[in-house]
Amino acid sequence: MRATAAVLYETKKPLLIEDVELLDPGPHEVQVRWTANGVCHSDYHVINGDYPHPLPVVLGHEAAGVVERIGPGVETVKPGDHVCSSYIPSCGRCGYCIGGQPTMCALRDKPRWFMLDGTSRFRKNGASLHHFLQVAGYATHSVLPEVSVIPIRPDAPLDVVCLVSCGVLAGAGPVFNRAKVPPGASVAVFGCGGVGLNTIQAARLVGAAKIIAVDVMPQKLAWAEEFGATHAVNAATEDPVARVHALSGTAGVDFAFEVVGTQQTIEQALLSTHRGGTCVVVGVSPAGTRLSVDPGLLLQQRVLTGSSFGGGHQRTDVPMLIDLYMSGKYRLEELITRRVPLSELNHAFDRMLKGEVKRSVVVYD
Repeated sequence: MRATAAVLYETKKPLLIEDVELLDPGPHEVQVRWTANGVCHSDYHVINGDYPHPLPVVLGHEAAGVVERIGPGVETVKPGDHVCSSYIPSCGRCGYCIGGQPTMCALRDKPRWFMLDGTSRFRKNGASLHHFLQVAGYATHSVLPEVSVIPIRPDAPLDVVCLVSCGVLAGAGPVFNRAKVPPGASVAVFGCGGVGLNTIQAARLVGAAKIIAVDVMPQKLAWAEEFGATHAVNAATEDPVARVHALSGTAGVDFAFEVVGTQQTIEQALLSTHRGGTCVVVGVSPAGTRLSVDPGLLLQQRVLTGSSFGGGHQRTDVPMLIDLYMSGKYRLEELITRRVPLSELNHAFDRMLKGEVKRSVVVYD
């Protein structure tokens, strides 16, 4: 069948919006008609060349849609089901999955730009196109492994809950799963874009007493306060570590979350914690990034850790966050600044880089 897709042929060049051929789903594969896909910085890392990836590739990984067809052996979804994408698959059988770490699933060790059998389902002029993270959500239709789709409730608006497929869970999950922030804790969030705003509202949801937002853009700090930050620190005009220490009242916060992905912000987030505090790295760093950390900080029992796709159980965390949204306990619609057609995707990335949007969402007719 034919699909329309955003294809990256060369780094640092615009995506091309073009018609491509989509092959039928194979065994244990699912064909999905996408309704919406969020505009996420992780895709831009590929466009900019910060994250090396085979080209050409159909980008997009924060998607929601409707199952159209299934291949032989598919058991967990059927045509007509509503699904969110899971850019990290979970097989349910490997040691990681059985041990309670499905976001570390052994399927991550396979090349995730093809299907599990090592081939593509996209063609252009007879040549294969790669699938970004086995999702390829910047397309009207795609084929995914069954383990890369998560069934969700049918009454949830797909052009809103698509955000849970990456930015929402990536930001909120570390609060619930990695840090396990308790009521009354103090928290600092470095980076208040589309992911960091979810870290902030998750901290509010669990009852954190102080939520200190750190960014260099006044607009993002204003958004952070809308989503639950109790204090705002402009790192462009003051030393964020010193200011966080002063605001904490305890020479540092209990938990710091880094949601930018630079050496400087990771080191600042760690330094903003007190003895025995925890720093969770959420931001995706360009390949080759290295840290300079005084080991004495770790001897003071600070914890430096990271989180991938929320660090929990994506197949239950995604529906859980959607349930919270549908019951009015979690803000998703407010995260969306713009809805755009696929033809405006390149402009949507420009707005993201300028800090003009919390999140843009690509919607398909």
